[in-house]
Amino acid sequence: MDFTESLRMAVKTLTANKLRSSLTMLGIIIGNASVIAMVGLGEGAQTFINEQLQSLGPNVLFVVPGSRETRQLGALDVPKTLVVADATAIAKQVPSVVGVAPENSTRGLISYRNRNTNSSIIGTNEDFLTVRSFEVAQGRFINDLDLRRNSSVVVLGDTLAERLFENANPLGQQIRIRNITFDVVGVLEKKGSNLGLDYDDAVIVPITTLSSRLVGRTSPYGIEVSFISVSAEDQESMQTAQFQITNLLRLRHGITDDDDFYISSQDTLLDIANTITGALTLMLAAIASISLIVGGIGIMNIMLVSVRERTQEIGLRKAIGASQQDILVQFLIEAIILSAAGGLVGTMLGAGGILLISAVSPFEAGVSMTAVLVAVGVSGGIGLFFGVVPARQAAKLDPIVALRSA
Repeated sequence: MDFTESLRMAVKTLTANKLRSSLTMLGIIIGNASVIAMVGLGEGAQTFINEQLQSLGPNVLFVVPGSRETRQLGALDVPKTLVVADATAIAKQVPSVVGVAPENSTRGLISYRNRNTNSSIIGTNEDFLTVRSFEVAQGRFINDLDLRRNSSVVVLGDTLAERLFENANPLGQQIRIRNITFDVVGVLEKKGSNLGLDYDDAVIVPITTLSSRLVGRTSPYGIEVSFISVSAEDQESMQTAQFQITNLLRLRHGITDDDDFYISSQDTLLDIANTITGALTLMLAAIASISLIVGGIGIMNIMLVSVRERTQEIGLRKAIGASQQDILVQFLIEAIILSAAGGLVGTMLGAGGILLISAVSPFEAGVSMTAVLVAVGVSGGIGLFFGVVPARQAAKLDPIVALRSA
């Protein structure tokens, strides 16, 4: 019997038992859909994180207080070793940087008339816009004069401005931050959160004002900062800038042993994020692929039942000349059809799930063709693997015994 005839008979047999064939494919369908959806979700998360990190600004280095080991151990009391004077020294003495923006933040009650909200209060300087790639939608940003005078001026994030002022123009209005009056001088363009802060739902004040009027001086060395963002001239200058900043801060802090700060770059953060999301994607895919194994076992189980039910048919076919190979090939074809069809249906369901995830979440999840090919290929291989046992059992049936037991 040729392959075409075996294929035709396999299709006819499977379509004659539509409900059983559908239930047999269910495990493969769920497995394929899960694998494709999980891989798509993982890749969408990776893309989302990369976009968030890219939005931090071009060629940016982050100088953070405390050693790398201190941060990795999750110390609750991180040393207050970075101050505004360090940022000023970097700006003046490191030739490979074009902008330096120290930042410190706290939270507090922000009020306008009868509207109140608890939001982030961020202190920084005039280089913040350049270093972090923000734009001003209305008015102006804080400037050097505001910092030197400790001015009570504030720039609002887009979301916060809308919540406090609704459709009114916030420029020139006064708000209260921790019961201290501030003049609104600008509103930022909407951008979203990064580094754990939602700048759209925050107020930005001069860092000197934050220290002198809102939080007080908490470091014995000067005005404390949470971190310093540094923008290098270009991508090629980043390593040079990191080396120069390290030497300058070691000299300023009188360090002869371990650093009391560490410097990270966008590339470092991207590598860490890609490693984590890649590992999570593999883990999710591995968990989802268990369904494929379960589906394969289901196929083997149903095929073994089918062999018992079709004993008379097998005996009759062998009695009229069908070889063991003919019987083996037919049962293998049936198993492969079940798994491949389940794989295709599962692929469509997985793709639909990814589109749904993209619609209801910030992840721009996409269908990975690699995941589709692997999932469908694996499901077909599983059908072949788990179909061997029942196919061999059917092929080895003695025709006389099969006809007698029918």
